[in-house]
Amino acid sequence: MSEIKDRLVNGIVKENPTFVLALGMCPTLAVTTSAVNGLGMGLTTMVVLALSNAIISALRKVIPDRVRIPAFIVVIASFVTIMQFILQGFIPSLYAALGIYIPLIVVNCIILGRAESYASKSPVIPSLFDGIGMGLGFTAALTIIGGVRELLGAGEVFGIRVMPASFEPIRIFIMAPGAFFVLAMLTAGQNKLKAVLSARGRDVSKIGSGCSSDVDCANCAENASCAHKFIDTDAVPGESLEEGAKRREAEDKEGE
Repeated sequence: MSEIKDRLVNGIVKENPTFVLALGMCPTLAVTTSAVNGLGMGLTTMVVLALSNAIISALRKVIPDRVRIPAFIVVIASFVTIMQFILQGFIPSLYAALGIYIPLIVVNCIILGRAESYASKSPVIPSLFDGIGMGLGFTAALTIIGGVRELLGAGEVFGIRVMPASFEPIRIFIMAPGAFFVLAMLTAGQNKLKAVLSARGRDVSKIGSGCSSDVDCANCAENASCAHKFIDTDAVPGESLEEGAKRREAEDKEGE
């Protein structure tokens, strides 16, 4: 139970896909013109992410290592197609609003990244809840960004009038540049909150775990077996990440 809770908290707070890991920026910036669009895109992604994680975890010992990425994409694409048909049949207005960004979920780096770094190495239940946690974090981020843009750009939230009649909408916030402005404001607010908590003696080091750049990976003490490393550039052809890590450990011992 504690592991499930940890997976949920990890996706929503510690490794929030948008605010911490800065992944999935294309749908984040493109579809968040309203809170409804952000919520719809986030929940759709969450369903695909959770189910894909579960299936990939269940098949992790069956899928050959050499073709794991194409296999992951096939699994993800299958669930994306199912969700596309469901939205088209039952929520056509949301389907029309999200448009091309629904099939583009297939190549969303959040989904493929979690499949490679977690689901392919973990049991089914934790992988399922890892997908749910990451999906909820992504949904929260998109809904917040969409809500702020809709509020400032139209004076509404979820289509409900919030601002007084005298409010003059700032139209740029529902245009493309508005997404960058709102994301920047929210990120700055998050950093300010972390600074305040840190000044009060609170530990905020766990927020934003994982490598943030190639330089971090190059200098990381766990570089050989880091789960966040997507491609092992030092691997021998046909060699898995685990085999490569063991080979390098053996070479290091021989060198000593």
